[in-house]
Amino acid sequence: MSPVPDKVKSIVTDPQSPISSIEEARKVEERVAIPAKIVYEAIRLEGEDELERPVAALAWSGLAAGLSMGFSLLAEAVLHAYLPASHWSPLLSRFGYCTGFLIVVLGRQQLFTENTLTVVLPFLVHKDLATLRKVFRLWSTVLSANIFGTFLFALAVARIPFLDPAVQLSMLEVSQPHVGLGFAATFLRAIFSGWLIALMVWMLPDAATSRVFVIVALTYLIAIADLTHIVAGSANVFFLVVVGKLPFLSYFTSFFFPTLLGNVLGGVSLVSALAHGQVAAGKK
Repeated sequence: MSPVPDKVKSIVTDPQSPISSIEEARKVEERVAIPAKIVYEAIRLEGEDELERPVAALAWSGLAAGLSMGFSLLAEAVLHAYLPASHWSPLLSRFGYCTGFLIVVLGRQQLFTENTLTVVLPFLVHKDLATLRKVFRLWSTVLSANIFGTFLFALAVARIPFLDPAVQLSMLEVSQPHVGLGFAATFLRAIFSGWLIALMVWMLPDAATSRVFVIVALTYLIAIADLTHIVAGSANVFFLVVVGKLPFLSYFTSFFFPTLLGNVLGGVSLVSALAHGQVAAGKK
């Protein structure tokens, strides 16, 4: 029989606790949220592993993630096409936006915005040039592959006539809000989007059976608040480019650059630094 941890014993011996047996105390301990330092270390070690992966492996996984994120566009468009035209319809159709994130996260594919937390934590620990190079190597590889994947998906759904015309029209309608906001508005919305994705990564190690709920809840908020995400949004904007509604250069000037800067700033400064700070401050 395994030894009884001191924390379990303290639950039983605490005069304020209604727990009277070791078995009950073990069940209480199992249900206590894991400490922040354990979540931190789990993510940091995952980041260390990711930084050592070959470029080819990162690229293929990133390409798969880009293609998968296209299903956010498709799912939202399908729901938009078949829901009645009403002021409440977006509350349901935006759930489709979560689809790509579910595929990518549960399928363990490489998504750039997840790595604004995962691989930054190792750098905050080591703080050396070698680790920084690895971070930029991973970021450039994964981001390029993600974006190329979304372009291929947009090209397929726009040019290959296999979808209902109503769904293709809906793709056009759900993609329009991703452009025309102006640099500042796009940048600010991207900060909060990057923040939410990095928070999702932070929450998942302790989510257990609630992983789907965590992913859906946070990505649905991104969708319903019209926040901008560099990968998911690229599928929408590329669709506009492919059907001739937006010049190719405008993808970069009105969407890519402000969204990328905002996502990185949100993920790195608002979560990575805070997550690292609260654990580092707790060290003795």
